[in-house]
Amino acid sequence: MAHTAQERYSNLVDMKLRATLVKRSGVICNTRYEGSPKAGAVKVPVRDTEVAVSDYNKKTGSTMTSGDTTYLPVTIDKDKVVNELIDGFDAASVPDNLVADRLDSAGYSLALQMEQDASAELTTSGTAFGTTTALTEKTIYASIVDARTKLSETNVPTAGRWLLVAPATYALLLKSPEFIKASDLGDEVVQTGAVGRIAGFTVFEDNTLGENVEYIAGHPNWFTRIEEWAVPVAVNDLKGSGTYIGASAVQGRKIYAHKVTKPKTILIKKSAA
Repeated sequence: MAHTAQERYSNLVDMKLRATLVKRSGVICNTRYEGSPKAGAVKVPVRDTEVAVSDYNKKTGSTMTSGDTTYLPVTIDKDKVVNELIDGFDAASVPDNLVADRLDSAGYSLALQMEQDASAELTTSGTAFGTTTALTEKTIYASIVDARTKLSETNVPTAGRWLLVAPATYALLLKSPEFIKASDLGDEVVQTGAVGRIAGFTVFEDNTLGENVEYIAGHPNWFTRIEEWAVPVAVNDLKGSGTYIGASAVQGRKIYAHKVTKPKTILIKKSAA
């Protein structure tokens, strides 16, 4: 089935966006929600308890239990636009290479914005961890091991745990003998953007974590991303606008939100300065 030009444009932007994102869906966050983002809000399932396991009696059977999954309403609070003038070309005559370049740039810029917004949700809704003493080459490994222990005590699965580290923290890790560099990871893990592993965490360098944030430890089960094109990307002719003559624009609207659904599963390590 052939795709329309509009669908191709949106797909190109999304491809660049996903390739640029550090906090990728399925790796750092999940995309489990019910409802349409265009409605302005969705419901995100929160798995409050696990299925109970009990003994079975062949004569009396077993006691029936019930699930305890609640739904958290999440408002779609981000509405971002791509709206760039391409003067000198109407929509039908814009060179393909120019369109491709601007769509690539749009995906890159959207990714950076979404990174910053995701970091803001993590640091605002996560749980402060450890002291505010700045990490050093000698203390970083012990701190990360403590974060690993804390997540285990909170029953966070070991598989899939991630560690977002600021550039300065990554520099410390590179000097740590316990740090396994990305060259030691399998190809599948490297393709997620990971730079290594330590204490059971897959490590990602992230320069959008915010002021004084050294690292964030967590798991994708409890960090949700909701996103949709409210208006898919298109190259629109501005003829009839009353202002532009012989011009067009790359235009589109992306709506999204991020939500930490269980704060104690996201650990934020900050320094005082």
